[in-house]
Amino acid sequence: MIALIIGILTSLIITLVGTPLLIRIVHKLNYGQYIRQDGPKSHQVKRGTPTLGGVVIVLAVVLGWCASALYRFCTTGARPTWAAILALFAMVSMGVLGFIDDFAKVRKKQNEGLTVGGKFFGQVVFATIFAVLALIVPTRSGFPVAQAGMSFIEKPFLSFEFAGRIVAIILFVIWVNFLMAAWTNAVNLTDGLDGLCAGSSMIAFVGYAIIAMWQMYHLKGQAHSGFTYAVSDPLDLGIIACCAAVACLGFLWYNCNPASIFMGDTGSLALGGLFAALSIITHTEFLAMVIGGLFVVETLSDVIQVGYFKATHKRVFKMAPIHHHFELCGWSESKVVVRFWIVELMFVITGLIIFYGNWVGLSGLWHH
Repeated sequence: MIALIIGILTSLIITLVGTPLLIRIVHKLNYGQYIRQDGPKSHQVKRGTPTLGGVVIVLAVVLGWCASALYRFCTTGARPTWAAILALFAMVSMGVLGFIDDFAKVRKKQNEGLTVGGKFFGQVVFATIFAVLALIVPTRSGFPVAQAGMSFIEKPFLSFEFAGRIVAIILFVIWVNFLMAAWTNAVNLTDGLDGLCAGSSMIAFVGYAIIAMWQMYHLKGQAHSGFTYAVSDPLDLGIIACCAAVACLGFLWYNCNPASIFMGDTGSLALGGLFAALSIITHTEFLAMVIGGLFVVETLSDVIQVGYFKATHKRVFKMAPIHHHFELCGWSESKVVVRFWIVELMFVITGLIIFYGNWVGLSGLWHH
């Protein structure tokens, strides 16, 4: 518990203190955001707002976890776990891709950074390293970091082991690549209004913190009654999710409308990578679609808009992703953002009800 509090406080202090420092540095270097030319006209005001805020978020999460791990090592001798290292690797590696992208944008002074091919190649390399390590590294608990399969909650409903170990690893690598690409893009699309992505991510990570902590109290091999989870080191995952949530909270102080700083791709890709990693390591890849429901809605709105336009040359929404649609309907930016937070909170509550209901059902407690 103390380790958790240390992690949370470290992350919060780093974002609250680090963000204004970064704003100053970025202003000095004159690295501002370049706004998409076809966006709502009201957004042209945001030209020149410092970007790269994701750097602080990533640092806060890593250092928050390090502080808590150091405390646990000093008090109990517990060493850092593979699950934590891999989750942070997913976050940092995606954040690095985002950083290269953001940096290219501010250097070239337009709203396009890394080439699509370059970004895709980077994602494939990092996601593949993550997937292979997650299946093969030995863990103290004896449970592998990830299962080679697709699961809604815990038990894979589609296991990749049907055709032998090698095929299972290859299929799992493809699956992880898909999840990483999907979640990083989903969070990136959501990052279009002041505070929208930071606030929604905060709510989503609180959801994952609760799931991981529940799994910790119901780990396989412990004395707890009821259904148990064969998850590798959920305490660490819970701490990381809490650190991510408070890092978003501290960042939100400066990122709410009118924003003094944007998280940029550094932040959105890192948060998406961490979200994907948490869903994989806690064996809840499909439940994640409910927990991160807002990101799914944003992505679907974009896919529907583009697909429908290509087919019929008509638009479904006034503009995609969907948050811009409501802006053009006359909602103020802050109204869209707060309402979207409410929607995301409803998704997380729904996801947690499903998760708990699943546990109650599998524990045979419906009749009590």
